[in-house]
Amino acid sequence: MRRAVAPLLAVTVALVLADSAVVTLALPDILAELDATVGQVAWVLITFNLVLGLGAVPAALVLGRTAPRHLTALGVAVFAGTSAWCALADSIEVLILARCLQAVGGALALVGCLELMVDEYGERRGVATWVTAGVVGTATGPVAGGLLTQAISWQAIFVVQVPFAALAVPAALSVRAGPAPAPDRHRPAVRPNLTLALLSAALTAALFLLVLLLVEGWRRSPATAALTVSVVPLAALAARPFARLFRPSPAVEVAVGSLLVAGGLAGLAIPPSASLAWTVAPQALVGLGLGLTVDRLTAQAMEMRLPRVRHAGWTIAARHVGVVVGLAILTPVFTADLRDAEVPAQEAITALVLDAPLEPQDKIALAEELGAELSGQRGQVPDLHRAFDRLVPTLDPDDRAAAARLERDLDVQLESAATHAFRDSFLIGAGLALLALLTVALPGRRDRSAS
Repeated sequence: MRRAVAPLLAVTVALVLADSAVVTLALPDILAELDATVGQVAWVLITFNLVLGLGAVPAALVLGRTAPRHLTALGVAVFAGTSAWCALADSIEVLILARCLQAVGGALALVGCLELMVDEYGERRGVATWVTAGVVGTATGPVAGGLLTQAISWQAIFVVQVPFAALAVPAALSVRAGPAPAPDRHRPAVRPNLTLALLSAALTAALFLLVLLLVEGWRRSPATAALTVSVVPLAALAARPFARLFRPSPAVEVAVGSLLVAGGLAGLAIPPSASLAWTVAPQALVGLGLGLTVDRLTAQAMEMRLPRVRHAGWTIAARHVGVVVGLAILTPVFTADLRDAEVPAQEAITALVLDAPLEPQDKIALAEELGAELSGQRGQVPDLHRAFDRLVPTLDPDDRAAAARLERDLDVQLESAATHAFRDSFLIGAGLALLALLTVALPGRRDRSAS
């Protein structure tokens, strides 16, 4: 059991931070199964990050005044129980409430696991393992969520977390007490946390909007989308050897990472077509930037600052408030762009239908079916397959091939419209990454460590 304690705590850290984006690929299924609106489903993602971001510092304050293993175990237990509640939720309101409580438990678990991992591994290795687990969890959340949704259901995302978290409860309780909490001697590191918040807002475009583009815009399956976005965590892990080149200059490492994130998001804004291959290189840039920045900034924000748990709380707050800010900025932009794309897309669809080599009565019937689908799917990229499924069986065999060609042409048109609708959001994300770069590059007074 002793050898498994620290790994179980690291897995818990990864699970909590994966939950910030793990439901992204499951949102369409949640929308349909719980009969929710798009706005309500967005809150499944937003509330977890908002509560986790706002609750991290208070959780650290409470934990710094008592035995960390007991509160950590309590936090992990709450996280496990509310994960099970999320899986059992039968309405969107219940799911949102469960996600809020899940984030409360997650905040206690995150800051508490740091203290316990330092007790187990020592200062340097414990902090490094905590940071690495967080980076891996953040990057792999959408991948895991997509694969589980496709293979089983969206509920499976939460079910698989329960046994791992449950095992971490006795693991937390078994950690030997470390030294007494250090006195509050240092101010929060403003610049690294501000940079971290801006980068987290920018990374929302890659970890949230990209998967929406793949699933809702390009009509890829959740599993295909999950495998596609696995480029980001793989590139983030590959950044570790690359980071050694910048050891003498952490500021240069963060600046290069921010520039890579900005370049990757700009690349996602301008793919020549809806081919998944066009997303690989931009995602690799984003992943490399993620690997060079998040752990480095977290280490800078916590380095030589006591009490350790308090400053860990500030980094968690910066990251997740940044995610919420990113969602608040980007979501209205791409939803407005989707609405703006409706009229030209409808005009293009009308032109394609009129030019199709079908009988006039078939064109009229198809136009009516397509009109019904477009009206019922306003504010999102429409799925026109149901219209063809209803019409094609009624056509003559000779006309079915023409209808199939028309459907492919319409898919290309809709994919192009979706790609264009997401463009501005990706460019804004790139701009946020450049703002993060400015916080590193602009001269200014260094954060003072002593108060």
